[in-house]
Amino acid sequence: MGTYLNPDNNDFTTLKQSPICVDKSLLIKYTNSILNIKERFLCVARPRRFGKSTDAQMLVAYYSNGCDSSSLFNDLKIAEDEDYQKHLNSHNVIFINMLKFYKRTNNVNSLLQLLTHKIMKEIKDVFPEVDFWDENDLSFSLEDIYSQTKNKFIFIIDEWDCLLRNKNSTEENKVKFINFLDILLKDQPYVELVYMTGILPIKKFDDQSTFNMFNEITMLSSIPLGEYMGFTVDEVKDLCKQYHMDYNEIQSWYDGYHLENNISIYSPRSIVQAISNKSCKSYWVDTSNFEDLKLYINTNFNGLKDDIVSLLAGKKVNINPKTFRNDAAILNSKDDVLTLLVHFGYLGFDYEDNKVYIPNKEVVDSFVNAISELPWNEARIIKESKDLLEATWNMNEEKVAQYIEEAHQDTSIIAYNDENALACVINTAYVPAANNYYTISREMPTGKGYADLIFIPAPRSHKPAIVIELKWNQTPEIAINQIQDRKYYASLKHYKDNLLLVGISYNKDPNSKDYKKHYCKITKYKENP
Repeated sequence: MGTYLNPDNNDFTTLKQSPICVDKSLLIKYTNSILNIKERFLCVARPRRFGKSTDAQMLVAYYSNGCDSSSLFNDLKIAEDEDYQKHLNSHNVIFINMLKFYKRTNNVNSLLQLLTHKIMKEIKDVFPEVDFWDENDLSFSLEDIYSQTKNKFIFIIDEWDCLLRNKNSTEENKVKFINFLDILLKDQPYVELVYMTGILPIKKFDDQSTFNMFNEITMLSSIPLGEYMGFTVDEVKDLCKQYHMDYNEIQSWYDGYHLENNISIYSPRSIVQAISNKSCKSYWVDTSNFEDLKLYINTNFNGLKDDIVSLLAGKKVNINPKTFRNDAAILNSKDDVLTLLVHFGYLGFDYEDNKVYIPNKEVVDSFVNAISELPWNEARIIKESKDLLEATWNMNEEKVAQYIEEAHQDTSIIAYNDENALACVINTAYVPAANNYYTISREMPTGKGYADLIFIPAPRSHKPAIVIELKWNQTPEIAINQIQDRKYYASLKHYKDNLLLVGISYNKDPNSKDYKKHYCKITKYKENP
């Protein structure tokens, strides 16, 4: 039993003893199916706190012959599989947490030397009979073991891309690092399985043959392991039932990562924290690099700022993810930035339409905080969002019209052409503050048609529900009448004692003295006698 060669199961034991633990052991069924075949190379890329290290620790505990893990797995789903006993603690495992080595060294040469030295020290203890040709070369040493003993190895490499994610890493160092892994793993007879985890997919090099043996599982392409990329809907529902949490509240805060095969996943970090604390708020974003988000969305790529504003307004944006070279330091277009943000978890990806979107309330907070510190005109809208929301609650029609007018002027990408443009402005203006109190729906079907915007209070919230109807070149009173005539509030009847109807309009006639003037009418819902 060692630290890197045939480790113990202590990490997974600790995880298994946690009060909230979701059984993801059927991942092992898949990894068992690719042992010793051509497809035995697997790279799983997903955002921080989405369970990467947890899965790696589980695989170590299952395969490593340096421990007995039967008591950890006998009550899990994998125990019912026919190959369960065959592979349980019966393999040589080399486990590398690359981030730990990276933090201890100041350059790639030192990293690779330290890694080789530490692993070789344990190899020589386990295989004292092997005659090593060069103990400073890990690949040659493993070849010597295989040729003399026929022993093979399972490689589990966590945070494999930490060096590549660092914007200060040079291209030369990245190439040297990738070449080391390529030589260590590719076409080697001693490799039974490689399971790597990271945030970014494998970096694209001009040499298409470099490090090209992996099946990559990403937030853009998750087949066949989508259900292991986070907590599934059913798993979250079961946890909510077990711990007496309102699933609808959890869903409104953390849902939004939709993968292929109709699989939706949640950030495990967010769900565990919300259930443990009996409170929904931003948890996952606290673990990520806020300064990096500001840096990425403030890049000077044409159209990127406009797309960020549209995303914040609840719209989806087209992207071409194929141009991204899977390198956080090489960003050549807004498509590259938006694709990077998908891999980091800041954006969801609609794989059918090649569009991105902000997935949920928790992530909205990240964008709101980032934009509020940037020198954008839109930053003023975000800072004044709470004032706009409070003016609405207070039914201050003049203030609401003023805030919306200023927001429309500051949101330069939005033309004065139709209600859809105004809806985008209003979403942008309201979302930063309303995100904490409401689920906002555009054109939610109610009554005899569609309301433009519906603000549905969060569970346990005492704030009023809000129905907003938008008009141009008409009065806000006409908008209110349309809400009432068509009963747009039909689905909100349980809020009948706490429901605001809001009509907002603006003048788009350039020949009018009131050109670009905004108006507002707010009334409380009153049930007909």
